[in-house]
Parts: sequence; C-alpha cells; structure tokens
Amino acid sequence: MDWKAAYFTLGCKLNFAETSTIGQQLKEAGVRTVQRGELADVCIVNTCSVTEVADKKCRQAIHKLVRQHPGALVVVTGCYAQLQPEQVASIEGVDLVLGAEEKGQVVERVLALLNERVGETAGCDEAMFGEKSAPNYLTHKTAQIRSFMPSCSCGNRTRYFLKVQDGCDYYCTYCTIPIARGRSRNGSIASLVEQAREVAELGGREIVITGVNIGDFGKTTGEDFLTLVKELDKIEGIERYRISSIEPNLLTDEIIEYCAHSRAFMPHFHIPLQSGCDSVLRLMHRRYDTALFRHKVERIRELMPDAFIGVDVIVGTRGETDEYFRQTEEFLRSLDVTQLHVFSYSERPGTMALKIDHVVSPEEKHSRSNTLLALSDDKLKAFYGKYANSSVARPVLMEHSKKRGVLHGFTDNYIRVELHVDPSVTRTLDNTIVDLVLGDWNEKGDALVATLAR
Repeated sequence: MDWKAAYFTLGCKLNFAETSTIGQQLKEAGVRTVQRGELADVCIVNTCSVTEVADKKCRQAIHKLVRQHPGALVVVTGCYAQLQPEQVASIEGVDLVLGAEEKGQVVERVLALLNERVGETAGCDEAMFGEKSAPNYLTHKTAQIRSFMPSCSCGNRTRYFLKVQDGCDYYCTYCTIPIARGRSRNGSIASLVEQAREVAELGGREIVITGVNIGDFGKTTGEDFLTLVKELDKIEGIERYRISSIEPNLLTDEIIEYCAHSRAFMPHFHIPLQSGCDSVLRLMHRRYDTALFRHKVERIRELMPDAFIGVDVIVGTRGETDEYFRQTEEFLRSLDVTQLHVFSYSERPGTMALKIDHVVSPEEKHSRSNTLLALSDDKLKAFYGKYANSSVARPVLMEHSKKRGVLHGFTDNYIRVELHVDPSVTRTLDNTIVDLVLGDWNEKGDALVATLAR
C-alpha cells in the first residue's frame, strides 16, 4: 500500500522533535509524508495545552485536517490529549487519542489500524476507509507516565533537536505540564551521545538540547546535566550546541563557566523568569528569587559578553497586582538581557493558582503584555545594533531559504542574518559555517544583511 501521512504539531520544540521522529519511523515503515494536493491516509496531531488558546488551536487543527483529508485515520497525541482525552475523543473524525505514556506507541498503533482497515475493505469498490467507528482513547494518570521516548531529528531544518529529558517534578501553581507529561525522566548519557554521533555522521552541524526541565536531567539514571554537556562537547563533527531552556536555579555557575570555555556550546541561553517580583514568584512556587536570577545573568555577561539571553515572562497571573507588575517591569528594564518571550496567564483546570485571590482582567493582561513586548523590542534592537555594520566577521551556520538567491542563518550568539548570493552557490553554502560581516537591517527588520568575509 502507498500509505500517506499528514502531520500537524503545536507547542514547544520538544513536540516538533517528537513529531519528526514519529514521521521518520513511519517513513521507515513505508508511510510517506503526504504531498500537496494528495489525500492522507492518516493524520497525526501532536498537541499542546499550555494555555486555553493552545487548546482552541488544537481543536481547530484537528477540524481542519478532518476536512482536508476525509476518511483518514486521525490520531491525536500530546499534552492536550493527555489532559482532556474525552474532549478530544468527542471531536468528529478523531479515531484514536494517545496520552503521554502512549506517545511512543503511535507508530505501532497507526500501522496496526491501517492494516486492519485494509483487511476490512479488501475486495470492496468503496473508498478505502469506510464508515468510522467510535474513537478510542488511551491515557494514563500522571503517576503512571514513566517511559522516555527518544527523539533526535531535524525535520526540514538545519539544526537538530536532541531530546534529553521529559516530564517535570516542579509543580508550579499555574502549570499543567507535570500533569500532562509526568515526572522527570531522561535517557542515559551513553544513549544520547550515540544519537549525537549519528547526527554528526548524517552531516548535522548544530544540535539544540531540548526537554521539559533539562536542568533536572539525571533523575532516572543517576547522572547530571553538566556531565552530559561535557560528554556531548567531545563529539567530533558537531560544531554547535544550544541549550533550549533551563531553569535559573538549575543553571549552575559550573555549567555557565564550562559553556564559556567549551569547544562547541554557543553563547546563547534561554532562562525562564516568569515574574520579576519575588512575591509573585512565591505565589507561583518558583524555586528562586530575583537576586538569584540577576546573578545568573550577570555571571553569563561576565564570562560571555556577547551572549544572547532570552527570558520567559508571564503577565497577569492571579495575585499580580499593579504594584507587583511594576516591580517586574523595573526588574526587567534593569537586566542586561536580549529578548523577552511574553505570555499572558491562562487559567488551567486543576492548578493550584485557581485558589489565589486577585484576578487580573483580560484588558489589563493585554496592556501588561504590550508593555513588556515593547521593552523586548527595544532590547533586541539594541542587541542587534551592537553588531550591525561591524567590520568584525562572525561565524554563521547557513540554512536554505525558500527565496531564490537568499540564505539565512544564525551567528554563534543567535543573531539572525540574511545573505544574498548567486543562486548557483546556495546549495554549496547550505549547512556550512561561514564567516560573515554583518551590515544593516533587512527590509522586513527581522535580520541583519551580511556579506562574505574576505
């Protein structure tokens, strides 16, 4: 059978890496990715449930795929599937809902169901997939989510994403991730090093280390994140590593110091702050205060002055008064960070935050979000401005572009650049690290135009 699959992923980089792995495994089993204009035999949706908006986007994506691929087998997995399996199963067209513990079984179950349907319709002149039966859903309680699904893949991008850890033991009052993904667990350093070696053999140059709470690495193997970093740094062929996101209390000074002098770890950090007010951090049950966060930022700047530092912030959480938000804004203005990733608080069923007094109105959330987004724009422009029109070349990993004669890429410190070249040489430069001189902003204002260093 010429089986074809369509994929749709919502949420974090970890979800995208997992979907890519599922797609690769199905490809190896003879199920190819659907092409434009074709009808898929199976649709796989990997969902997110970090906010109410995310839930809505998941439902919209499922409805759209059902319309686009009538009669296809529709399988839904991910966080939304784990948290609200009955709700997902009630969506018309959905055949199978798999929770976090069953995500590693997607390929096995898809192949079984496809073969089962072929058997049911053998010899018939009707469409391959006849009338659908009621959907099944398989999810486990959080305490039963124990398996670790390995994932290392790049999808259609130059960078590879290596999943090193899953789940979280931090029960922050606003968050459902521990419920959706289970307790902290990880692969062994030996297995992860082997996956990274395979990336090098495939020609991969850069790996992004991903997970839910990667600084907590080692809970199931008795190892630790710093040791993993050191072992990955030894692998020949991988020239760049980036740490996707790491809790400030788990980003030890030893990790910062090692990265600063390492062979391949880039000056690039993403650290969740969530609030710049200690009172709100306590309401959130975060495991640090603003003094510790400031220390981490200052230590990074001391050792890696050029580092890109991204920061997550949530506005409008329960208990965030006007004064508490003012403290957050002042704290962020005083920090030498590069960019803010701003999220408006969304109430999640089953979280402890629902017991906190003082609810922030949607209008105030929107206002606070805009305030911090404007601050983020100022910080990012200032950061890029330090390197624009410079005579000093920086190494850039080039990535293919949809636009003919144009390549994009990122410097070691995560500045996005645009390179205009003769179309005949784009393939030779793709997935190579070249030294570029950075110029001014491009027309869209989302990258610096660069030229090849002489």
